[in-house]
Amino acid sequence: MAATAFGYVGVLVSDPWLQNQFTQVELRSLKSQYLAMRDLSDGGMKMTAADLAGRMSDLKLAGGSLSDEERGSFRDSFPDLGQPADFELFLRMYLKLQGHTGTKNSSAFLKAATTTLLHTISESEKASYVEHINNYLAGDEFLKKIIPIDPLTDDLFEIAKDGVLMCKLINVAVPGTIDERAINTKALLNPWERNENHTLCLNSAKAIGCTVVNIGTEDLIEGRPHLVLGLISQIIKIQLLADVNLKKTPLLVELVEENKDLDELMNLAPEKILLKWMNFQLKKGGYSRTVTNFSSDVKDAEAYTCLLNILAPEHSSGSSVTVKDSLERAKLVLEHAERMVEGSTNLNLAFVAHIFQKRNGLSSKAKQITIFETMEDIQVSREERVFRMWINSLGISTYVNNIFEDLRDGWILLETIDKISPGTVCWKTTSRPPIKMPFRKVENCNQVVKIGKQLKFSLVNVAGNDIVQGNKKLILVDAIQHPPTVKESEISFPGKDITDVDILNWANNKVKDSGRRSHIESLKDKTLSNGIFFLSLLSAVAPRAVDWTLVKSGETEDERKLNASYIITVARKLGCSIFLLPEDILEVNQKMMLTLVASIMFRCSRPSPEDSSGPSDTDGGAHRRTPPPRLRRRRAGADYSLRTTTLPKTLLPADVV
Repeated sequence: MAATAFGYVGVLVSDPWLQNQFTQVELRSLKSQYLAMRDLSDGGMKMTAADLAGRMSDLKLAGGSLSDEERGSFRDSFPDLGQPADFELFLRMYLKLQGHTGTKNSSAFLKAATTTLLHTISESEKASYVEHINNYLAGDEFLKKIIPIDPLTDDLFEIAKDGVLMCKLINVAVPGTIDERAINTKALLNPWERNENHTLCLNSAKAIGCTVVNIGTEDLIEGRPHLVLGLISQIIKIQLLADVNLKKTPLLVELVEENKDLDELMNLAPEKILLKWMNFQLKKGGYSRTVTNFSSDVKDAEAYTCLLNILAPEHSSGSSVTVKDSLERAKLVLEHAERMVEGSTNLNLAFVAHIFQKRNGLSSKAKQITIFETMEDIQVSREERVFRMWINSLGISTYVNNIFEDLRDGWILLETIDKISPGTVCWKTTSRPPIKMPFRKVENCNQVVKIGKQLKFSLVNVAGNDIVQGNKKLILVDAIQHPPTVKESEISFPGKDITDVDILNWANNKVKDSGRRSHIESLKDKTLSNGIFFLSLLSAVAPRAVDWTLVKSGETEDERKLNASYIITVARKLGCSIFLLPEDILEVNQKMMLTLVASIMFRCSRPSPEDSSGPSDTDGGAHRRTPPPRLRRRRAGADYSLRTTTLPKTLLPADVV
């Protein structure tokens, strides 16, 4: 455990890539296991790589057992077995052992890392993603020369190298995320322009809910297959699950019988809703089993056969029901589905999501719910989205679908604190989910509040039980302490806390020094809604970033919205990690204005690509670990701590069979 004059910084590893493969919780656990193995070394002799490899495989340290052949292969993968076994070698062996035992959950779509030492990809997954891209981007004017992409080749990875395809795919998943006017689309891009596109891609991917730890702009520029596919899989998943909720598909109310069940349905993750919907339809068709996952329960394709016969009886031949061989039955299922769902993939979750999109089988005669029953307060809902996306960008072990529900046991908040301030959480006294006893949840949340007060967060009248009870306002107060922006040590205010007045003065001075006349009185100045000040600030930070021929006067609502979209895209293109929406600028949401200006301020503190000999790393994916700084806002009961972080992890899904 390393410590500095500024406090604990956690377990440190000299290799930044290796450091980013693990959370601090995992590193502490692995460090203790390594020390225990080293202390047991025979006769006090130094432990070698050979000793370590044998002990790790014997103890099934990565969670699985090895055959004799796999054990030999594992040992042979390390050429110098006589070298001293330090902690970093232990970590590399741990990752290698995970690859041999297959302990990563291959059916989870968002929560396993692709960045193990074994970079393998599934050809069927690649073909499915290519087919999806060909279907949804076929009409794009810029991409028409390269689409359709051949799924039997590696053309996808070559095409992805300029960043245009990935940015376009993000806009398919969540329309309007990227203002395509800001994408560099020349026939031949220079290295800085490619870097800008990939920076925009990574920051935009985070903003829509992707987790992309250990993916940097250089990885995408080089077209590394496992990382490119990992990011594409997440983007496609977000697109396919966009309508799997009560807000977008009110007919889902048919799945519940009582109001309490309705509340539960509103808080379910999209994957859980899909399972609930699938079992609802299967029950109507007389299917006897309950599907609990998208892997083993659907492996024989019987559930798919029944589901498709229920939803599309006009296309049913009945042949797939009588086929005993599971592979042949799966082929018939896919052939059956293609008549109903154009371009469906052979990935289970995506496959079911496609079916739901095209024909969900829900009755329009079912009881209806009003907009007031399904819609949260607009402002609260928008802020919930911002903090949810940010927490997911940290790469914690649990993907957050709903701030108000998923944070109630305190565990995710503790993981978040550990990310932004390593070493402050006492893990020995915490309870890991699933937590059945309510008092254990309160204990976790009490520690959250205690640490928050130690870090000087504003938590007046907030108790652990408030978080457990799902008090939305108070949870937002807790979550708002950590929006990601400025690194205090890298901007020109050494030795003092940065206030919102400092940020305001910096922005006005920056614009003035650039020769432009824009000026604001505060971060709630209504003139901010036309976007001219922000564009002037971005231009002052990076003169070539803003194309003023695209900027509107902001006199009408439509012009202001175009400017707001352009501001967010340009800021992300420059490396700002921001999660606000154009509506936040149009309405001059003061908290979001603070995070936007502070992000630009942080970007200004770093060298720009034009000043270096090559593309610089961006906030969206550098292969390095950024210390977690804090920006404090001291004012009438408000104390916001703004942090910067690295990006989180990705993974790939399983095939149908």
